[in-house]
Amino acid sequence: MSAEVSAMLASGGVVAQSGLVGALLDPALWLGAAAGGAFGAALGALPAFIFTGFLVIAGVFGGDAANGAGVGVAFGPVFGPHISFAGGAAASAYAAKAGAMESGFDYHNAKDIGFALGSRPDILGVGAIFGVFGVLLQTTLVQLGMPFDQIAFTVVASAILHRVVFGYSIVGNVSSKANGFFDMGPFERGEMRDAGEVPGDGGKDSEDRLAVEPWLPNMYNWSHVAAIGAVTGVAAGYITIQSGNPFFGFGISAATLIFLNLGVERIPVTHHMTLPGATAFVGASAMYGPVAGLLAAALFGLFGAVFGEAFQRVFYAHGDTHVDPPAAAIAVSTFIIAVLVAAGVFGSVWVTPI
Repeated sequence: MSAEVSAMLASGGVVAQSGLVGALLDPALWLGAAAGGAFGAALGALPAFIFTGFLVIAGVFGGDAANGAGVGVAFGPVFGPHISFAGGAAASAYAAKAGAMESGFDYHNAKDIGFALGSRPDILGVGAIFGVFGVLLQTTLVQLGMPFDQIAFTVVASAILHRVVFGYSIVGNVSSKANGFFDMGPFERGEMRDAGEVPGDGGKDSEDRLAVEPWLPNMYNWSHVAAIGAVTGVAAGYITIQSGNPFFGFGISAATLIFLNLGVERIPVTHHMTLPGATAFVGASAMYGPVAGLLAAALFGLFGAVFGEAFQRVFYAHGDTHVDPPAAAIAVSTFIIAVLVAAGVFGSVWVTPI
């Protein structure tokens, strides 16, 4: 991959400007991000992210990877996850608080990121505001040269912000029926919250909510998570061999979530495994060859999977809104890869160097 493409992708499709102030004061950037956040609110955060995945794939197959345009559009203003997905998640948090989101979701309605919120102006406005926040923070991180996936970090920061702004607990409330953050036993036993323990919504009271709400009800067992992580990491590494693009596996992972959105059971979420895996493959194979690269891809795919699961047990399972475990895993994984590059263990990758 050329240096120009790497720079475009690392910046989330934002064209370099004269310094931080110049980048942040670009009115076109603000308007594009506002539209993207509203787009995520209208479609729902998950459908918007699935659309991002298809754009990545289209960019690779359309030959745009040669100049960074196709994949840059997928990660830039309007369609970037830090804008459309984060804006949609914030809009869900707002809509649930406002009593405008009785989706029938098994958990707190604010966690239902697959639910389209339609065209109500105030909900679109929340998405737009958080879309602008996303592009401002991500652009700042790019201009400061932060050595991790700035888009993924921004997705997490945006979710923490929407919890604060709309009056939700940042971490959540661990039920008295759970033995700490990591205990998924109450979910397995079907235990419910006590009266008044947490907010209800959508016509449900506190005691109508599960005591623990795991992010993926069919994918939280540690051994299962580790297995799918290692496998998808290797797959992403080999796809990188074939395509020359470390984002291709991520695009495929994101696109497969259309089946999850349609209600197909046991569809795994894997983009926090494929992107770290493919990135590690690039860094390791440059130094040690493709076999070592694939082993590194397996290791980082596994790490992304396990870290994402640990994150969800702290920030998602006991909370009321969607804080994205894959984004957290990608941010941490790419930082570790950047450290390995700086230490000379890996060759250069698309992550901003330390």
